[in-house]
Amino acid sequence: MGSWQRLLLFRGVSLRGGARACAPLCGRQMLVCWRQLSGAESETLKQRRTQIMSRGLPKQKPIEGVKQVIVVASGKGGVGKSTTAVNLALALGANDSSKAVGLLDVDVYGPSVPKMMNLKGNPELSESNLMRPLLNYGVACMSMGFLVEETAPVVWRGLMVMSAIEKLLRQVDWGQLDYLVVDMPPGTGDVQLSVSQNIPISVSHPVGTSWWQILIGIPFGAVIVSTPQDIALMDAHKGAEMFRKVHVPVLGLVQNMSVFQCPKCRHKTHIFGADGARRLARTLDLDVLGDVPLHLNIREASDTGQPIVFSQPESDEAKAYLRIAAEVVKRLPSPPDHPPASCSLPEA
Repeated sequence: MGSWQRLLLFRGVSLRGGARACAPLCGRQMLVCWRQLSGAESETLKQRRTQIMSRGLPKQKPIEGVKQVIVVASGKGGVGKSTTAVNLALALGANDSSKAVGLLDVDVYGPSVPKMMNLKGNPELSESNLMRPLLNYGVACMSMGFLVEETAPVVWRGLMVMSAIEKLLRQVDWGQLDYLVVDMPPGTGDVQLSVSQNIPISVSHPVGTSWWQILIGIPFGAVIVSTPQDIALMDAHKGAEMFRKVHVPVLGLVQNMSVFQCPKCRHKTHIFGADGARRLARTLDLDVLGDVPLHLNIREASDTGQPIVFSQPESDEAKAYLRIAAEVVKRLPSPPDHPPASCSLPEA
């Protein structure tokens, strides 16, 4: 239908028998025609928009050898996300020594895993020209921090960052892992989208996900870390909504720095507020996976490269991470019998 025909329809005129005869439409007929025309155009535009946007998305492929992926994210920096990711990875292994655990640091601009895991050096290359993760405390680790100098800033634009993320995801020889914990950068930008849209998902997700995502997907969920402070919770809310928009299930929230207990008088103070993450969890219809106190030992252990789950496993602080790891595992779906291998997928 041409634009002049639309104009006539819009003005209440119907073309019958071509351009020879014109008859006015009644109000109801005009409304029906207009709705039909608008609905068809809306659907066409929606499909066209989806096609255009999909051109810039990474091709979804499972990570070879990895059974389950756990993304640890936060909307705001400085809330203890990396500390949580490191101790969560260690806690997953401590809770079940038969499980192989990996830790991927995709915070390109501020990698923390090398220092927290007491690792230095460049990854070696396998025979297939893949980077081999560095290993410590029984956890296989990969980070941008292994590829650049410790004090060298990464001054890259978006496309270079996306290329680096692709390499960290696809060009690492993880072997066979039961869990891969991914330490995300703060925010809801390019890196979060790239990781979230790079890995097929095999858990409950909205209608519209392609059949091949369900077929070859791997269990994949996000853990949101926040302090109880209102300012941090605002960004944590955005982070949870971002994962929902890209169909990544949010497993729950971790309330970090929940309370400070004086080591002398044992008085407890809620420095960042009390139970803010629980209020947010109710708003989002999510669970709180656990609370981690604000404690000097956690900070000192991280700074010395001996995370508290490893160095002080019997402490109350370490037990908090162990409980969180157990809650995370409960919420992950059962992994496939065999880790997915690389395969070609349909074009987006």
